[in-house]
Amino acid sequence: MSHRPTLNVHDNALELIGNTPMVELTQLDTGPCRLFAKLELQNPTGSIKDRIALKMIDTAEKQGLLKPGDTIVEATAGNTGLGLALVAAQKGYPLVIVLPDKMSMEKEYNLRAMGAEVIRTRSDVNKGHPQHYQDLAESIAEERGAFYVNQFGNPANVAAHYETTAPEIWEQMQGELDAFVCGVGSSGTLSGVGKFLKEKNEQIEMVLADPNGSILAPLINTGVAPEPGSWLVEGIGEDFIPSICNLDLVDKAYTITDKQAMLASRELLLKEGIMAGSSTGVLLQAALNYCREQTEPKKVVTLVCDTGNRYLSKLYSDDWMKQQGFLD
Repeated sequence: MSHRPTLNVHDNALELIGNTPMVELTQLDTGPCRLFAKLELQNPTGSIKDRIALKMIDTAEKQGLLKPGDTIVEATAGNTGLGLALVAAQKGYPLVIVLPDKMSMEKEYNLRAMGAEVIRTRSDVNKGHPQHYQDLAESIAEERGAFYVNQFGNPANVAAHYETTAPEIWEQMQGELDAFVCGVGSSGTLSGVGKFLKEKNEQIEMVLADPNGSILAPLINTGVAPEPGSWLVEGIGEDFIPSICNLDLVDKAYTITDKQAMLASRELLLKEGIMAGSSTGVLLQAALNYCREQTEPKKVVTLVCDTGNRYLSKLYSDDWMKQQGFLD
């Protein structure tokens, strides 16, 4: 009787979350430093947010906050929604996503295709306004008796990165890194990865990459939070400080303009063959700024947060880029 070899096969798509590869960026000017990028676009829905979606739902189930048949509601720039859509579909929960109107149509089409109900709301209002995407999501959850995930205040968001993203980075770099560059959307990455890395080696510098218009980098650099502005980059930057956000971890912060971010993402595709979204451009430009400022060699790690396939109508469209004044 012949025995078939055991196949290295996963049971479902949720098992594909995490364990993303690390690549050194060698075609960009990194000064005296070496720059490494963790390819979070290789998660099942194409972004780092798959990690927190799975952890937040698993945790809610364990805590009895989410029961079979319940509806899940979340406010998101899109990627957490897609992660939740993946998890909700696999586990049988209806999902409602509240999406600010500046987010790409690709994200909305993707969410609908995965079975989510999508509600668009205004992106020109700050937290506290009933039409702000988080306030609206919270009120919809109350009206429908649904479970509001609230990634911005959910400790499981931080735990996902502390338990998976950070140990993977540590192992891949064999403990040899001098700085980690990330942004803040819901702040889980900063708070989770930062806590883990500082526990391993308090000399590791946590570098915040922030879009121009967000309050976070100015707050760190001046001690004063300015009036929030607006920005085109998606899924990064804040007009408030999430309750799970530990800004004490940050050693250095850079403000990056929309134009710098979009051009950095396009350069990453041209020179390194990696097609990333606009938030990655913010991280990459900040990482390059940091690397070029150093006087001695350092190993610097950043993230490719999501796939650029979600932004074909925006940053990868020459017409759109020209309309924004980002291309000559």
